[in-house]
Amino acid sequence: MATPFIDPVLLTRDLIRKPSVTPVNAGAIEVVAQTLESLGFTCRRMDFDGIVNLYARLGAEGPNLCFAGHTDVVPPGPESDWSRGPFEAEVVDGMLYGRGAVDMKGGIAAWIAAVAERLAKGGVPGSLSFLITGDEEGRATHGTKLVVQALKAEGERIDHCIVGEPSSQQRLGDCMKIGRRGSLNVWITARGRQGHVAYPERGANPIPVLVRLLNRLEETRLDEGYEAFQPSNLELTTIDVDNPATNVIPAVATARLNIRFNPARTGADLIAWLEDELRAAEGGGVTLSMETLHSGDAFLTPEGDFTHLVQDAVEAELGVRPTASTTGGTSDARFIKDLCPVLELGLVGQTMHQIDERVPEAELRALAGAYGRVIDAYFARFSG
Repeated sequence: MATPFIDPVLLTRDLIRKPSVTPVNAGAIEVVAQTLESLGFTCRRMDFDGIVNLYARLGAEGPNLCFAGHTDVVPPGPESDWSRGPFEAEVVDGMLYGRGAVDMKGGIAAWIAAVAERLAKGGVPGSLSFLITGDEEGRATHGTKLVVQALKAEGERIDHCIVGEPSSQQRLGDCMKIGRRGSLNVWITARGRQGHVAYPERGANPIPVLVRLLNRLEETRLDEGYEAFQPSNLELTTIDVDNPATNVIPAVATARLNIRFNPARTGADLIAWLEDELRAAEGGGVTLSMETLHSGDAFLTPEGDFTHLVQDAVEAELGVRPTASTTGGTSDARFIKDLCPVLELGLVGQTMHQIDERVPEAELRALAGAYGRVIDAYFARFSG
């Protein structure tokens, strides 16, 4: 049976028309699975707590090159603000509009198109796989994180992985991500005792205690940086006291902060540090507690054969050499690093998460070409 031709533009449009706003799947994973099955992949649903995930593989031998991505998207915002419907996937003057066009349904479609072209030419000397989740844009607790844990427990071997996040900055192929910082969200609650402002000795005001703590945390230099990374930073994001009265000492004050950290720190050691700081700050009838959400530690894939062959392939196809970067937020690569070396390479991210998210048709096809060149270079280097 002949390998079907996959047009990355048409496949991206099919995916955009599935309104898969986290955590809703809306049939998006099924579109990917059906397309991969038509190419001969064995597809396996790996669902956790209502989140739909997919692991697909073609081939049984190594090396196994994996592509990872997500079909879930952020909410479109007011649809009336869009010039084209966010889930209609209209093409106007060579520009494809829709939520997920850039982040990252277009990347998934481009890699599938590249795979189809390689299979039509005779396949690859090894295995190709896909790890696709529907839980990247939300809390990311029941998606790639749990799939990676399950695959590790089963002994599944993935040798290298490319995540299709929109890594390009100004021009397609100008940047790839070889690392990302970790992220830790923290909610702090200071509890005192309500009282009259004229009789402070009868109350315990939590606000000064919380403010002194936050000031100390904010002034702490967490580290001096790490290879290819900037120093870790702590940012206060909100301080709240629900107190409409002018003559009442409140009983509770809360704050939230986020720490973005490089590989010099871990979420565990930062949490331990914060716990020590809270204990030291308590007193005068005020107690402190916190809740944390550690979404993942930092990762770094050292520059070497894998990163260089990707750079060489992209430069040969697109005429621009990707800069190896560690900037930006988080991605599911922070979980995949536990399986294998990983990097991110994808579309230009200028319109991701914006009203009128869009991608030129020509860039989708160019990205498929670059991905195809990467696949060829990868098996030429690592197979045999």
